[in-house]
Amino acid sequence: MQTFYSHGKLLITSEYAVLDGAQALALPTKFGQKLKVESTSGNLIHWKSISNCGKIWFETHFNIGEALKITCNDNSKIALRLLQVLESLQQLNPNIFTRKTGFKITSKLEFPENWGLGSSSTLINNLAQWGRVDAFRLLNLTFGGSGYDIACAQNKTAILYQLSRGIPSISPVKFKPKFSNQLFFIHRNKKQNSRDGVEAYKKSTKYKIVDFNKLNKLTLEILNSQNIEIFKKNIETHETYIGSLLQEPTLKQSLFSDYQGEIKSLGAWGGDFFLATGDLSSMEYFKIKGYQTILSFSEMIL
Repeated sequence: MQTFYSHGKLLITSEYAVLDGAQALALPTKFGQKLKVESTSGNLIHWKSISNCGKIWFETHFNIGEALKITCNDNSKIALRLLQVLESLQQLNPNIFTRKTGFKITSKLEFPENWGLGSSSTLINNLAQWGRVDAFRLLNLTFGGSGYDIACAQNKTAILYQLSRGIPSISPVKFKPKFSNQLFFIHRNKKQNSRDGVEAYKKSTKYKIVDFNKLNKLTLEILNSQNIEIFKKNIETHETYIGSLLQEPTLKQSLFSDYQGEIKSLGAWGGDFFLATGDLSSMEYFKIKGYQTILSFSEMIL
């Protein structure tokens, strides 16, 4: 039996623009996904996906032959998507599946799928480890994206991530500021489809020039903020700039205009987690508004 593990992710800066080459600050999370692979006799892949609650939420079988096939007439989107991922894995490693060996594969999430911490990227990285292939290549063949989430899956510390002509540059950095006890991650009670967000970004910036120098500078200033007041000013500036690119009001403007601290969207705007500055007592503001999933920096970040 073989086991593999990948960390979840949070994108702190340069959301959307990281696709075009802006430098981003990203943080791996304490929550990730595990993959267990057992060899079996026969020519079947028995796949199980288990939720963070320990329940099987998806199960199917694939037949290993000249081509991988779903054996149980499962035409669900999940089964077809997983088939495409396994076919891509086989494309990168043609010897991974043979008719002589079957597999029992179990994938287990450590976080609710709607948290948006990277259920897809952690799966891709785990499969890439098992198949001994490049996870970034497997990502490009399947879900696509900038790849920062793959970099988080592979690292145990904060990273600066940047694409240059499609090639990722990953620099491990330290990000645990003295004021980390004043940083909280709050779930929006819904999951944002990253692909939809990317399409909206591309459409809104089609005739705009994205100021990479401004974003790169802000990323470093956020990373190196010496106190909470400087940090708050930097994330407010960043939020305002991304909002202007998307032609959307910031999260604070639209939902939390009377909140005393600062708020920053993370990753795809409109869902998943956002960052809020404050203390434990100020988190009651969000609980009263119905946002019950609130994690401190130490609870969330690796």
